[in-house]
Amino acid sequence: MKLFNTDEELMLEVKNGDLDALSPLFEKYHVKMYNFFLRLTNERESSRDLTQNVFSRIIKYKHTYDERQAFKTWIYQLARNVHIDHYNKNKYWTSEYTDSETLADEPRDAQDEMEETERKEILMEAIKRLPMDQKEVIEMSRFQGLKYEEISRITGSSVPAVKVKVHRAIKKLKEIYFQIAE
Repeated sequence: MKLFNTDEELMLEVKNGDLDALSPLFEKYHVKMYNFFLRLTNERESSRDLTQNVFSRIIKYKHTYDERQAFKTWIYQLARNVHIDHYNKNKYWTSEYTDSETLADEPRDAQDEMEETERKEILMEAIKRLPMDQKEVIEMSRFQGLKYEEISRITGSSVPAVKVKVHRAIKKLKEIYFQIAE
């Protein structure tokens, strides 16, 4: 296999039948996809399955990849579609999963740690209570670090519409957060 500089070049090789070119793309994106799904589903096993489903769809729909489009945008479009399919099949199922992130290496007193843990738990609970479309834009913009232009291409909305959606989602998140925190 040749060395390629960009994700787009690798995906073109995949599109042309070289499935080995998918390996570097998998290495680069599988953790991002897993985290994307984990925050949306709050379920580790589902997140693993959905991540695998994205890469299966890359192979299945490789012929639809347009080389003028950024690979990153295309993979998030696939991920979004995978999640929508999953959500529609399982919209009445809920998870009791709560994510406990690792604490910083520097020593802190127990009171600070407890307060930070409580704030994170309240935030995760508030995110769970958001409508799915708001949860999705929060995940893409804040946790995945996607730019508004990228989210626009992924969702098919205009950049101003994405900005409005993110603003409204954050406003709603704050509202829910402070309701829970009271």
